[in-house]
Parts: sequence; structure tokens; C-alpha cells
Amino acid sequence: MSTADPLLLLRNSLAVSKPPQLTTTLNPDEAVANTTQSFAEASHLYFSYPSPQCLPLTAPTRFTSTTPDTVQVDLRSIYFAWVQKDVTVSDYIASAQELNGQLPDGQRIRNLVFVERIELMTWLEGASDESEYIKPVEGAPGTDTAAAKAAEIAGGAGVPVQPGTGATTTQQVGGRTVRVVDSRLQAIYNGERKTADHNSVLRGIKPTDFSHVRKHAELFLGRRGAKGAPSARPGQSASKAIAARPIPPAKPAQSNVNSKRSDPIIMLSPSASSLLRMSNIKSFLDQGVFVPPDHPALSSQMTPNILHVTRTLPSLSPKPFRFILVDSPDQFKPEYWSRVVAVFTTGQTWQFKSYKWREPQQLFENVLGVYVGEKGLPLATEIKGWGSAVRKFEVERWDERAHGVGVDMDQRANRRWRDRETVEELWRSIENNMKSKGDWNR
Repeated sequence: MSTADPLLLLRNSLAVSKPPQLTTTLNPDEAVANTTQSFAEASHLYFSYPSPQCLPLTAPTRFTSTTPDTVQVDLRSIYFAWVQKDVTVSDYIASAQELNGQLPDGQRIRNLVFVERIELMTWLEGASDESEYIKPVEGAPGTDTAAAKAAEIAGGAGVPVQPGTGATTTQQVGGRTVRVVDSRLQAIYNGERKTADHNSVLRGIKPTDFSHVRKHAELFLGRRGAKGAPSARPGQSASKAIAARPIPPAKPAQSNVNSKRSDPIIMLSPSASSLLRMSNIKSFLDQGVFVPPDHPALSSQMTPNILHVTRTLPSLSPKPFRFILVDSPDQFKPEYWSRVVAVFTTGQTWQFKSYKWREPQQLFENVLGVYVGEKGLPLATEIKGWGSAVRKFEVERWDERAHGVGVDMDQRANRRWRDRETVEELWRSIENNMKSKGDWNR
């Protein structure tokens, strides 16, 4: 019987493009002849790499699901989630429910929530070496103390070794280079204990400013050794001592609250049906005047990949924010998604295929949705279905004779004064959303 870790076996097999197969037998020599595509018929998972072996689908793994209750997820549910990694959340849940009706009593597919699926896929694809949902590899059976387990992990006891590799190797999978970590080394990494520094223990993830508490305490306690801060004499009340102390002059407020901060990002729709694209978005957000995105004279004929718009958001900071405008996340790093504050959409879901959140419901739980349509035209069905998760705005229809070429810029702005109202309302929505997140309060 193999004592190999199922998760490491699955990850290493996928890294070398040798995925396991469902089978109805536990004998590795007969597994290929008894393979099946049905999760309901299969009883084992056959691994051909690094050596032929069959693991029961009911075998527990180190992946722990916490919703709705804490459960050690079995191998069947893990492999099913991997097979269904490219389908939508609703299709994944429907397939799992259908399969649960075909499985024997006592066996079922564990539905992983969206965050758990993302963590699992990221780890299996080799993009991450650790996950809060994956427990560290335990030591060999029979060890009773934590120290003994740690010693066995450090020495490699009970941990499957990938033969013929060093600490790490690289494989070409689908035209890209994937790093494969030796299973013994991965087990040692998982056994490491993360240390915390002063800030993370006492102040959490973000450093907290307690200066207002210190100033409040000085009012009652006085600053020890400070000039002009008298303490109460015997027989004198504390309130009289406080009243006798001169009030220091107020310091002028600093105009620059934070000299270093990341620029927020606004995503535009690349759809040709969008009223706001890279060719006309700057004049709309900056000057408050809408012009058609394909206008031969008034819109930009050069379509840039990135634009910048500066805007002051009074409730967040006295220092203006510089917003980055893009219509594609092709050049995004993973940390850029935390800076996305608004997504313009026309209701076409293909826009989100390359996003971090591909499902509209998930996307607009994290980012403000913005839809800008032409006044008098019906609202897209998809936009209606997303409800209040997407803010709706309208612009007046374009009249070439009243607004087009030959009309002075000031006249155009006066005739399209409702555009300015729409832009101001749009900025207020972005500001309120950023304020509610709390990450932009500086």
C-alpha cells in the first residue's frame, strides 16, 4: 500500500503533464485496462508518475474546507474540482449535485467555495507553494509528539521522494516553464513555522497610528519632564493642575498626507459597443464632456494602452489621486487587482474572462461596476440581472449639428451640461466605494 501524499502526487503529475486517471481497480497493473470517465463508477485514482500506484478516491487529503463546517476533503472531491476548474461556479455546483445522486450512500462530492477553489487551483498549478487551506505534511505513523514529527519531517522520514530530481526542477508544460519542487523539500517547507515581528503581533497587517491616544493621555497625565507641564501639588486637584498648564499652539495641518501610495486603477470595456473607450474616456472624466468614441475629429485617433486622470477625493485625502485607465489586464501583476476601484461594462461577460474574478457576481462584490448608456435606450438584460452591484448612468444623445465640429468647446460644454452632472455623480460613486473599502483612507 502506498503511503504517498495524494496532494503532492496530483501536483507533481500535473506539472509533468501526466495527469492521473479514474479506474475501477486498486491493482496498478490492471488500472489502465479498467479506466473510466465516470466519477460514480470509479473507486480509485491511478497515478503513472513517478511510479504506478492507485489511491482510493475516499482517501482524505491535507486540504481542509471550512464552509459550512470544517472537513478534511477527500481525493474524489479534490480531483473533481480540478477537472471542473474551467467551468462556472453554477455549473460546478450543478455537476456536483448530479454526481452526489449517483454515488453510494456515505459518499459525496464536497462543494468547495470560490476562494477555496482558487487556492486549490493555484497550489496545484505550482503558482503557490503554500495555502492556508492545506495542512503541513505530517511525520511518519507512530510518532506521538510534535517534536518527533518535526524531526522526521526535517529528516525526510515518511515523505515520498521524487526520484531523479534535485531540490527543484523545471518542466515545460503548455509552452510555459513550471517549477516542480521535490516532495521531500516541500514537506520540509511545510514544516517550517512562520515567525511574527513586532508590527504584525501588536498592530496586525496595517500599522495603526495611536498618536491621538497619546495626546489624549497627556491631557490628564502630563508629559513627564516636559517644560510647562506642571503636575498637581499636594492638596491641589488634578483639574486645577490641568487648567494651569498652557495650551500648546496648534500645528499647521500637513497638506501631503502620504507621499507614497499606489495609484488606483479603473478598467474600461474593450467592447466596440461601449460608449466610453480609451479614445474618449479622458475628455469625459477630465472635462465632463462626452464625445462619441469613434468621432473622426473630436475623439482621439491614437488609441493608447494606458491613460492617467488626476482627481481629488476630499473625503479620502487632500492630495489628488492619480487614476490609471486601462481596458485590458494583460500586463497585470497579481497585486494590481487590489488597486482596481471600478470596472466599466456593457453587460458582456466575455470582458471578464481574463479577470481575477470571472463571474460578475464575484467581480462586483469586490469592485464597483459602472454602466454608461445612452438616454432613451433600453437597459441591457445582463445589467438588470446584476442589480445594485452595477451603478447605471446615462448620457444625452449626440447631435452632430449642435455638438460636433465647428462648435466652440465652451458652447459644447454648455449644451451638454448634463454630462458634467453625470461625471460628478460617477466620481462620487467611486469615492464612496473607495471609502467603504477602507484601503484608500489616507
